[in-house]
Amino acid sequence: MGSHEIDADGSSTLGDFTTTPRVVPIAGLAVIIGIFAAYVAAALLKLIAFFTNLFFFQRSTAVTPAAHHLGPWVILVPVAGALIIGVMARFGSDKIRGHGIPEAIEAILMNGARVEPKVAILKPVSAAISIGSGGPFGAEGPIIMTGGAFGSLIAQFFHLTSAERKTLLVAGAAAGMSATFAAPVASVILGVELLLFEWKPRSVIPVALASVTAGALRRHILGVGPVFPVPVHATAIGAAGLAGCVVVGLLGGVLSALLTEGVYASEDAFGRLPVHWMWWPALGGLAIGIGGYIFPPALGVGYDVIGELLQGDTPMRILLGVLLVKSTIWAVSLGSGTSGGVLAPLLMVGGALGGLEAHFLPDAGPGFWALVSMGSVLGGTMRAPLTAVVFALELTHDITVLLPLLLAVTVSYGFTVLLLRRSILTEKISRRGYHLSCEYAVDPLEIIFAKEVMQPVNGHAGAVNGVVAHPDEPLRIIVYRMAQTGRTELPVVSDGHTVGWLTLNDLLAARTRILEAEQNRERVLGTGFLVSWGRRES
Repeated sequence: MGSHEIDADGSSTLGDFTTTPRVVPIAGLAVIIGIFAAYVAAALLKLIAFFTNLFFFQRSTAVTPAAHHLGPWVILVPVAGALIIGVMARFGSDKIRGHGIPEAIEAILMNGARVEPKVAILKPVSAAISIGSGGPFGAEGPIIMTGGAFGSLIAQFFHLTSAERKTLLVAGAAAGMSATFAAPVASVILGVELLLFEWKPRSVIPVALASVTAGALRRHILGVGPVFPVPVHATAIGAAGLAGCVVVGLLGGVLSALLTEGVYASEDAFGRLPVHWMWWPALGGLAIGIGGYIFPPALGVGYDVIGELLQGDTPMRILLGVLLVKSTIWAVSLGSGTSGGVLAPLLMVGGALGGLEAHFLPDAGPGFWALVSMGSVLGGTMRAPLTAVVFALELTHDITVLLPLLLAVTVSYGFTVLLLRRSILTEKISRRGYHLSCEYAVDPLEIIFAKEVMQPVNGHAGAVNGVVAHPDEPLRIIVYRMAQTGRTELPVVSDGHTVGWLTLNDLLAARTRILEAEQNRERVLGTGFLVSWGRRES
């Protein structure tokens, strides 16, 4: 929560932040990473288009896989792509498996923000092959991991701490997302909610500058936003419309839970197969091929379908196809361990749910409920509510839906938080043997001072040298000092004299105070207060 320094005379000064001038060179590196990430994102999108044409059309004109003329042979295309990915993962790096964000989290938390150089190459290539061969994934997860990998590589060339490498990894990830979707603010918020695990100027400033740099370059490389233009919506929807947002939030939460459970049920099923995991993506590719043959719009990223959903009046065949076929093959193939992202599929499935809801909810304009439902499903599944709200706004530039979005996303987020222990991202981390808390708060020991819990000394003892504590120091600082010196108790010194002692038991007592504040319930004001207040007024 604050910074702490000890003056020469032994007094202490407290500040609001722990950031030092070290943030300046880190921010400079982040800007360079932002430039790299913007071009990497553009290259990955072109690579996806190249492989799409190679697998489906054998020509250079960029079109969606849904327009293919392969007939039943289309079933084999995703299988071929998945076989290549399986070989790349087996003999290249198994870090390319999955949708990118859990892998970035793992690199941050378990590997000191170190990413192997080969991952920076293999991840985008495998994602491009996966999506280009019809995989029902988004490009954002691989771009986040690839941008993060480049940020980590640049950081590894310098003499940096693990925390600084983490910041630069997240800077690359946010920059990649910013360049892909023209969503610089949502990219920073995603970095905070899902990757940084902190809100500190030392990390937010470099990440924001990297995102801004990539977003500015995007205009010259890929064009300006919005990525998905929408019709103009009303600035107010009334009580009935807000009630509809609650319904959208609840249904979005239900769908989020089903999608999360579906992905990991698929992963469990593949884990029970008596074949090496290298072959799992091919089996997932078979599911993609069959689904794509039944419903061609389920193939590929599906940005065109998302755009259609946001325009409203989408045919029922498309809505049901996305909800039933797209979501199924996405869950099955993602569980098989292939390479691809989750954001675009969640937007697509959420939009289809909103299209269905528009048939019984109050009319709020074309594509309104599709947009609100997209945010609802994204926020509920990713457990990143602020990212979902801002992301939807930046994708569409429709600020009028801010209030409905916030309501629906909050309801969906609350539903899944109460129903599921982990999100679609953190479940994968948990299955690798790690626990991740997604609740960020000020350390309670930061707001309790030594003088509040120390054992006072009667009178004033003589002067004390060596490792000491001071009465106005936060306990967090003292805990660090104990950890660094191996001491389990420290004298508390004021004006050169010992005024008390702090032990580990005193620190535990401070924790107990925080626990009591969270668990002990009491009524501060009773009905008698209202009666007496009314008498005074009369």
